[in-house]
Amino acid sequence: MVKIRLTRVGAKNKPAYRIIAIDSKKPREGKHLEILGFYDPKTEPATIQVKEDRIKYWLSVGAQPSETVKRILKNLGILG
Repeated sequence: MVKIRLTRVGAKNKPAYRIIAIDSKKPREGKHLEILGFYDPKTEPATIQVKEDRIKYWLSVGAQPSETVKRILKNLGILG
């Protein structure tokens, strides 16, 4: 099963995250299928960049978003 979830990037004490499509059995830092966006919670307001068309594609083929990604996508209006 494919999951849409966050993977951590950035320096120590300065976390930033990529939104990725990855096989659910792979570790958080494992090889991903595709990078779908970027999320930086440390900025005010939080910086969020997504490839909306690719996220909609992965959702249409059955990918499941994590709880955090689901909340981000709802705030952007991509999920209902």
